Amino acid sequence: MENLDLLIKELCKQPNEAGWVEFKHNNCSPEMIGENISALANSAVLADRSYAYMIWGVDDTTHQIIGTTIRLKNEKKGDQELENWLGYMLSKNANFEFQEVEIDDKHVELIVITKAEGLPVTFQKIDFIRSGSYTKKLIEFPSLQTQLWDKLRHNQFEDTYSMTGLTDKKVLRLLNYEAYFSLLHIPLPDETEQIIHYLKQEGFVVQQDDALYAITNLGAILLAKNLSDFSRLGRKAIRVVQYDKNNRQTILKEETFNEGYATSLEKAVKYVNILLPSKESPNEVQLRTISSFPFPAIRESIANSLIHQDFYITGAGPVVELFENRVEVTNPGIPLVDVMRIIDNPPKSRNEKLASIMRRMRMCEELGRGWDRMVISCESMYLPAPRINVYQESTRISLFSYIDFVNIQTDDRIWSTYLHSCIKHIEGEAMSNSSLRERFGLKTSSSGMVSRLIKEVQGKNLIKPVDPETAPRYMRYIPIWA
Repeated sequence: MENLDLLIKELCKQPNEAGWVEFKHNNCSPEMIGENISALANSAVLADRSYAYMIWGVDDTTHQIIGTTIRLKNEKKGDQELENWLGYMLSKNANFEFQEVEIDDKHVELIVITKAEGLPVTFQKIDFIRSGSYTKKLIEFPSLQTQLWDKLRHNQFEDTYSMTGLTDKKVLRLLNYEAYFSLLHIPLPDETEQIIHYLKQEGFVVQQDDALYAITNLGAILLAKNLSDFSRLGRKAIRVVQYDKNNRQTILKEETFNEGYATSLEKAVKYVNILLPSKESPNEVQLRTISSFPFPAIRESIANSLIHQDFYITGAGPVVELFENRVEVTNPGIPLVDVMRIIDNPPKSRNEKLASIMRRMRMCEELGRGWDRMVISCESMYLPAPRINVYQESTRISLFSYIDFVNIQTDDRIWSTYLHSCIKHIEGEAMSNSSLRERFGLKTSSSGMVSRLIKEVQGKNLIKPVDPETAPRYMRYIPIWA
């Protein structure tokens, strides 16, 4: 953070009861610091501030700069460095950084704390708040608790500042604005002022009260020349890992794409496509030489992982893992819609602004069409349907290479059949024995085997006949929810 001396002097002008600033002299109790980080992060939300501050070397009463002997980066809790210990004891949405500055030959230390996002920041699983000049447990103030949750529900990650106090030239050094104009086919303006105007219109950049600029999380995650320049976003870079065979024992290649998604998505997709094998894929109908995985499904699954990730989970980002028999794309966060209704439900995204601009840039499918496209592209290659596995704080999409029908696991046969019925339904048709045979690349002689599969899926209460009275050979099926 630049201009720390000016920042400190401005903060010293704040009244004693400001809930987002705390002044200290030499008190450096780890527990006190942890409680205050929680309290200040939560209080910053109530005060509509992007940041809160703990400052050592300023008198708490007079706000005179007196200096401090504290050196935060040298402090420890037991055998752990203080910063690491705090990171472990605070909730995952806590974001803070240690800073230091010399002002008039006096040493000042501070912690810059990002406001709480998504959930209240907790310390040792307890959320705190500032009441006047005191730090208290949030539960003791029901009205403040209600206000805080209301504000948190309406705050968007995309609108939060990722970096502040920037000149227009610094903004353009940090952001790949050329990619924005190129992807939207807008002529690149000649003047800096015009470029900044476009970036402000999109919500990538905000002009502050001091006439300097802030880059929002939306602007940084999309256009950063290097995501590591933004302390909160370095872990959100797309990572691609290729393994030997079908487990994670041996890594063959690993690459991290550190640019914003406007440029890194395409680079990551191309890199993955190069690594994907092509092979001769037999089925009962014909023999074809094809890629092991459908490119549209690969691209869409990666794009989905960017759009739908939970940015409030700070320790993880989108990861693409390549095995011989499958591709797994994992993102932090769980789906906002029922997985069983992923095909037909109105789509929801945590990051609507990011999703909108990426669609305008033609980086992903129109709203609600991504999963349709993935399923259809797998069906066209006679592959098992994409799998969705939801874990406590993450979602994983698995895409499988070709496997003979007889060797497809029962659960994957059932899931593939169910999704096939969903696709046929939204196309205005119904699944039949014939359409399911075609979906798996099977001959007419496999009708009996397919009938047994349909019966099994029906027994799982996933599909139902359009007309139960129809003769078996003319039976058609739709999803159970249709």
